[in-house]
Amino acid sequence: TAAVLALAVPAAADEITVTPSKDNTLYESGTGSLSNGAGDHLFAGRTNQSSGSVRRGLVAFDLSSIPAGSTVNAVTLVLNMSRTNAGAHTVSLHRVSSDWGEGDSDATGGEGDGAAAETGDATWLHTFYDSEQWGAPGGDFDGAPSASTSVSGTDSYTWGSSSGMVGDVQGW
Repeated sequence: TAAVLALAVPAAADEITVTPSKDNTLYESGTGSLSNGAGDHLFAGRTNQSSGSVRRGLVAFDLSSIPAGSTVNAVTLVLNMSRTNAGAHTVSLHRVSSDWGEGDSDATGGEGDGAAAETGDATWLHTFYDSEQWGAPGGDFDGAPSASTSVSGTDSYTWGSSSGMVGDVQGW
């Protein structure tokens, strides 16, 4: 999975490209014991399983390259979908309100089932396995999406600039 966050900040109308500083997948699980912190792929949406089917991708960016006092005018996010077994679906971005970890868990095969969580991994129940927890199972996030786009097949997808995305990044 590749992710790129492009930001336009005024003053000199600079544009910067930022790659993720960490990523992980939350695998719906009553035990909170699955993760994929060191894996190659990120998952979002439902699987074909009858239970435990929700996957939520987490992506964080280090924005220290943006000078203090800058005003962010525009933000876009580009993600690459490398495989799917579903038709068109809307994928929404939500601001996560708690810090979370990216441990050493590394799922095998297609990675869709996750791996045993390692110390510091984010899981369905934990911000940092197995010592700190989310306020609610599945993560602490703003219920209103910052942006949404429809995805359908393997391709690169861009979430265009929205007031929600700009506000999120300006707040970070």
